[in-house]
Amino acid sequence: MTERRHELRRYPWQVRDSGQLLLVVAAGVWLVAAVAQTAAGGLKDPRIAIAFGALIAFGEVLRLNLPGDRESAPIGFAGALAYALLIKVSTHNVHYSAEQVVTVATIGMIIGALPHLAVGRPARVSGMAARLLCIACVAYLFRPLAGNISVDEHLGLALSLMTSLAVVALLLEAVLTALLRVDEQRARFRVALVDEMRVQLPLGAAVGASALLIAFAAEVMGLAALAVFTAPLLVTQVAFRRYAGIRATYLQTVRALAKVTEIGGYVEAGHSERVSRLAVAIGRELGIHEPQLLELEYAALMHDIGQLSLTEPIPGGATVLVSRQDQQRIAELGADVIQQAQVLGSVAEIVRRQNEPYRDVDLGPHGSGLHAGSGAHTAPVAPPLSSRIIKAANAFDDLVGSSLDPGRAAAAVQRLRLDTASEYDPDTVEALSRVVSRRSVIQL
Repeated sequence: MTERRHELRRYPWQVRDSGQLLLVVAAGVWLVAAVAQTAAGGLKDPRIAIAFGALIAFGEVLRLNLPGDRESAPIGFAGALAYALLIKVSTHNVHYSAEQVVTVATIGMIIGALPHLAVGRPARVSGMAARLLCIACVAYLFRPLAGNISVDEHLGLALSLMTSLAVVALLLEAVLTALLRVDEQRARFRVALVDEMRVQLPLGAAVGASALLIAFAAEVMGLAALAVFTAPLLVTQVAFRRYAGIRATYLQTVRALAKVTEIGGYVEAGHSERVSRLAVAIGRELGIHEPQLLELEYAALMHDIGQLSLTEPIPGGATVLVSRQDQQRIAELGADVIQQAQVLGSVAEIVRRQNEPYRDVDLGPHGSGLHAGSGAHTAPVAPPLSSRIIKAANAFDDLVGSSLDPGRAAAAVQRLRLDTASEYDPDTVEALSRVVSRRSVIQL
């Protein structure tokens, strides 16, 4: 427990800030008003409300963890969106209010979250609040129009309007989720939004299409449309779940491999994990997108794997204190080990070049030899940004270790600054400085 507390103190960019609380409070205020209005006016079309509420709850039970520790409930979101856009069930015109949509969606989400709480999983209230706000926006825009004769009788107009609102809901969810990630992870909003849309686009398209199909098919099939048009989305969700499971297993395998250097006494306990977290935080500070962040995390976890080839461990595992030739030999050997996996070629290249200087100096016989151009006027190619980040993060942790002393951290950053003429990328060092300085905002 003490070690965990130290990790939180050391890496406060992983601690949630006030933005999530603001989102939850906003959704809560909206919910209270909606429940009060629904209670005052009475529940309209209760059979339909119960059916959609059950679908939303079912979707929350089957909520999905996407890459990047994202949470999504595609079936529940599609059901709530369809309920907000519903015009008819068989021959019966529905006339419930937007407040009833918010109430039914919330009750369904809460019921669906109970099994997760029962087995000790987090409720993910912020994700539920974001989805609820999206549904509420669509409901308040569409429900007043649902009884309009023009919308009821003109399929093209209804389809255009409902499609537009479904797209608005999905975009709003992406924006809210991106804002949460900015608040939680100190990512740049533009980068977070692009990453969010890249991850959510395939599943979001399936959610929007399923919601529209349910809303239109209910006029012909009745409530049976819920089951019929939820099935394809369920199949899609199963495929996403398998993909996410493979990625999670892969990361666990890499973490276990990185522990070998600690177990063998080659590096200080927790070094690889600290370097990885720090490197990812620096990457976010510099605006790196998530696919590259994942490669950076893999490379940072395994950056010292080449030390296993040493006959005598480096004291404390601090490669920053050994010669450049030894550093490069360790990097080369580590890259060769990673290369054997045959699926981590880019990660191996990051590790291979992690100790190269930022600017042109003599790399010696073990240097990369990578040059741009040809002939006598060749110039070395700068190491990849991920390599430069790992170089700075590793040097910082070699100098600071698990210490929480702010003075020691400041001295380490200053030492790296003094070497930006050749060794370290100045932008990376400044990003590291900003990340490290934020440690003081959390007191645990």
